[in-house]
Amino acid sequence: MNRRSLAHCGAIVLAWTFVVSLAGAPLFAQDPYPQEVPSPPEAETGPATDSIPVFLPHLSTDRLWISGQVNIVSQWHPTFTSPYSGVNSLSAPAQDASSRVLTLYTGLRLTKSMELLCDVQETGGHGLGEALGLAGFTNLDVVRNPSLGKAPYVARLMWHQVFALSHRQSDSARTPFSLFSKLPDRRLELRFGKFGVADFFDLNTYGSDSNFQFMNWTVDNNGAYDYAADTRGFTFGAILEYHDRHLALRFAEALMPKVANGIHLDADLPRERAENLEVELRGSFRKHQEGILRLLSFVNHANMGSYREAVQNFEAGLTARPDITAHSFRTSIKYGLGANFEQPVNDWFGIFGRWGWNEGRQESYAYTEVDSTAEIGVGASGRRWRRKFDRIGAVVVSNGISRDHQKYLALGGFGFLLGDGRLTYGRETIEEAYYTMHLWRGAYPSIGVEHISNPGYNRDRGPLVVPTARLHLEF
Repeated sequence: MNRRSLAHCGAIVLAWTFVVSLAGAPLFAQDPYPQEVPSPPEAETGPATDSIPVFLPHLSTDRLWISGQVNIVSQWHPTFTSPYSGVNSLSAPAQDASSRVLTLYTGLRLTKSMELLCDVQETGGHGLGEALGLAGFTNLDVVRNPSLGKAPYVARLMWHQVFALSHRQSDSARTPFSLFSKLPDRRLELRFGKFGVADFFDLNTYGSDSNFQFMNWTVDNNGAYDYAADTRGFTFGAILEYHDRHLALRFAEALMPKVANGIHLDADLPRERAENLEVELRGSFRKHQEGILRLLSFVNHANMGSYREAVQNFEAGLTARPDITAHSFRTSIKYGLGANFEQPVNDWFGIFGRWGWNEGRQESYAYTEVDSTAEIGVGASGRRWRRKFDRIGAVVVSNGISRDHQKYLALGGFGFLLGDGRLTYGRETIEEAYYTMHLWRGAYPSIGVEHISNPGYNRDRGPLVVPTARLHLEF
């Protein structure tokens, strides 16, 4: 970690100490913090539900939350086969890159049903090839625009309100996204402000957390889910959720970026916006082992280009190459579907998977260049070998793009991530495995490896092997 990172860590620790002294609240050493990107309490099943040790004990009061994390990732790839390359190709010669993410989580519960949440984040470093040339990029922590400043920024700023629909309450695991220690069994939840759509949609106990689990973009998230986000992965909007014992429904209305993968969001809702709907079903397929199925849909309205139109303009001689941005402003619609399941086998091992599809005619706009995906994997805690805070997992995911998207890239078109100048199409297939060890208190080093066939959907390039070393610190 460089001096600047250490300075930010020191500032975070000093801020916690200052706030704790003002609050006058005692510390409670047995209140460990579950994970950096926690799902709502109902989504926590299987081995990922173990509370984990942290460096600094958390406040005993449930009116205030202060915690933090540091995630440092180093990756490398050896030279791989590359008979040609383009502007957006991953560089074939061997290279390495490191990234960091520092986050300070804060929250204040105002009443028994209302709270305010604010997270501040700092990111730095780089990804392999500046995150170009792969649909399933190897490091979820990487910000895809290296020209963004490295000053800390507000990542999340949310108002959270709970409306009770039943008198019966159950204990709830407190997280940075929900400070309530008890919640009504049947309720509505409303969130408004700045957040990441992926903080609440398409979650999976075994494959959603780049701090402790997998690192690939299309493993931790559904690659075909082009969810509303700026370059850093956040947006402004509102989320309404209904929760019952075996059912959860959530709907989000969110702002879209003004340009593909842009940092600026468009606040003109009639012109650009995104609707997201997810149904979460719970049931016991095995005795005492409740499984979860999540069904997802999204509709994006934005100034998106058409792959087919870009190709037609090129073939008619109107552009020097297919150009997805060469069109007058218009509102186009992109939609898609997804499914996500997790099934514990026992108290330390489970399986999970995802499937996703989008219409593939309009350009990939906010997340990554994937029009279809399928994923299957396993995850486990180290409880079996008496290391319950360790984690291990393995997964295979296959990503594809539509025929229009293929032709656009084959003729020399560029997306915001892909463009080798040519294309011999093949599905991009990724295998990833990791092991995360609890070293001491809040220190969690891990190692992993990713193997990628047909990087950027190009059978002429690769395969690619990417070893990973990660250090995660929990405060």
